[in-house]
Amino acid sequence: MKLIQLIDGLNIVDISGDLHREVPHICFSSDQCKKGSLFVAIPGLKNDGHDFIVDAVSRGAEFIVYEKSLQLPSHVAAIHVTDSRRALGILAKNYFGDPSAGLTLIAVIGTNGKTTISYLLESILTEAGFKTGVLGTVNYRYNNKVYDAPNTTPESYEMQKIMRAMADEGITHIVAEVSSHAVDLKRVDDCDFDLGIFTNLTRDHLDYHLTMENYFQAKKRFFSEILPRSRKVHFKTMVINVDDPSGQRILKEVSLPALTYGIENDCAIKVLNFELSLAEIKAEINLAGDSVLIKSPLIGKFNLYNILAAMGAAFILQIPVPVIKKGIENLSNVPGRLEPVKSSKGFNVFVDYAHTDDALRRVLQNLMELKKKKIITVFGCGGNRDRGKRPLMGNAAVTYSDLTIVTSDNPRSEDPMSIIVEIEAGIDKRKYKKVESSKLKINGESNLYTVIPERRKAIEAAINAAGREDIILIAGKGHEDYQILGAEKMPFDDRVVAKQILESRS
Repeated sequence: MKLIQLIDGLNIVDISGDLHREVPHICFSSDQCKKGSLFVAIPGLKNDGHDFIVDAVSRGAEFIVYEKSLQLPSHVAAIHVTDSRRALGILAKNYFGDPSAGLTLIAVIGTNGKTTISYLLESILTEAGFKTGVLGTVNYRYNNKVYDAPNTTPESYEMQKIMRAMADEGITHIVAEVSSHAVDLKRVDDCDFDLGIFTNLTRDHLDYHLTMENYFQAKKRFFSEILPRSRKVHFKTMVINVDDPSGQRILKEVSLPALTYGIENDCAIKVLNFELSLAEIKAEINLAGDSVLIKSPLIGKFNLYNILAAMGAAFILQIPVPVIKKGIENLSNVPGRLEPVKSSKGFNVFVDYAHTDDALRRVLQNLMELKKKKIITVFGCGGNRDRGKRPLMGNAAVTYSDLTIVTSDNPRSEDPMSIIVEIEAGIDKRKYKKVESSKLKINGESNLYTVIPERRKAIEAAINAAGREDIILIAGKGHEDYQILGAEKMPFDDRVVAKQILESRS
């Protein structure tokens, strides 16, 4: 593609070089550059791409897009822009032929529920006969191809690249989990979305956003800026959870058409009655005037909210109600989201991704409504992340568990015991009794907790302490199949570990 075509839409300060030269390749990491590349220098969270321009040129880059005033080698074409991060998205959109223009693109936004909703929508869209792709936390997938997801939402260049690949293979609908980081870092600014779902807003990522207001504004920006400027005209609608205060706020502050859902408040998609168990959800739902009976293998009230959100999006896309119902009921489970680990020992074991205090509280509240005897919770907190949520998670765990085992999550470069000490700061020692890890038989007692830093041993202790009809929740890592210790990424999957220990338990 010629440079003059590639830079269409950029906010250019100054430009030098032949605009009619061919650009064979775009890169935003200098080590990916080769002969003829166009290198986009982006100020990052850890490194600044402007510091790697010389390296990019030494590797063959012949075009440089940059935003900081600096002197460049005379033999390269220099494109000075106001915002190189935004420029990357525009360049990628042009380079890959604007793929989102010909796709139905659905965004799922919120702290909790994004992954489950993406799986539900994938099931509904597949049942409707559409070829569907998903970009999410667990993976990126389409046409039986599955790729690891380094980020919930890809960088703008990767986003356009994978949408192009999907479109070229006949994909018609894409469901994308859109994170607050992605919105703030302009990864999806140059995608044309058809609709957006808002699930909820609770504390998370404050190591990045610093305040809850900043976090809310990042989520809101999708609905107030990105969705309104989409060139799609057929749908362009919000699907909003009105039982969440931030959902109500978005409804008031954003002037786009909206379809609302909830359980407590008046809305278009409302639960008329429901029944929850450890095996399923049964519910009668008013879907914009139609009464729909749903029987889903998913578990818990929070999954009922996820079902409502998926139904709302499918309704806007004009999918027939019987197809929506079948698509929901076809989905048996979601990886790492209250995912059951098969047990013949007379108790239930679940693995869940809950890694915030609100997510942990919600999943435990749901399990409390379903429990017959005791709840045993195993959890930790990640290192080099929001430290403020650690005591809050400690408090949530002990409040709703009979026995809590505090352990490591992904400690990264932090000392695991230092993280655990901060978790324990949220546990009221007057109400909750700390016991030795070697003395974990519950024997009718509640309000107990212990510390076992090694995660495998913590899971083993929980399984050995469980009795008939107890519930074990292993929280924090969900679908992850690794544990990050220092700089090393070690194989570790809660589901696999729990299964191994269950099989070896006498």
